[in-house]
Amino acid sequence: MRGEAAAAKIHVVQGEQFVTDDPGIVLSTLLGSCVSACMRDPVAAVGGMNHFLLPGGVASAADGVAQRHAVHAMELLVNELLKRGARRERLEAKLFGGARLIDGLTDIGSKNADFAERFLAAEGIRLVGGSLRGEQGRKLQYWPVSGRARQSLMERENRQVFDAERRSRPVAVPAGEGAVELF
Repeated sequence: MRGEAAAAKIHVVQGEQFVTDDPGIVLSTLLGSCVSACMRDPVAAVGGMNHFLLPGGVASAADGVAQRHAVHAMELLVNELLKRGARRERLEAKLFGGARLIDGLTDIGSKNADFAERFLAAEGIRLVGGSLRGEQGRKLQYWPVSGRARQSLMERENRQVFDAERRSRPVAVPAGEGAVELF
């Protein structure tokens, strides 16, 4: 497609988020057990993506430290969309990732996926699509203004995603966490 060839690509890594109103930008990421929320306001023509991972060793889905990291990632994305003119009642989201990459270990991917689904429901943000869980990593592209998403599943033997996640650490939540204002 002609528009895709001209698109500026921005890669979003674990712990980051990016929001834009530029229709010429495509966001990309690689996901294993991490989850990316792709959100947009179709009327304001603004959208974005985050990429988060609950810290390892989570005892339960209600664990406060793990939840704080994930809530922070989601709040950053929502707040940046609102700053750019989005309205909460028009937000729509697609969720990707949450794979189980290693048998026999805690299924952190499922915990990430469960959290993202609960967050959207609690905040009243419509879930309009995506691809969660499974046993394969994903290469994801998201056009934030149009809301179009494209994923490619990676072979389970491809350790690229797992190796990247193993080297990464959840981003520290700044002091004063909870002071992020949701509009």
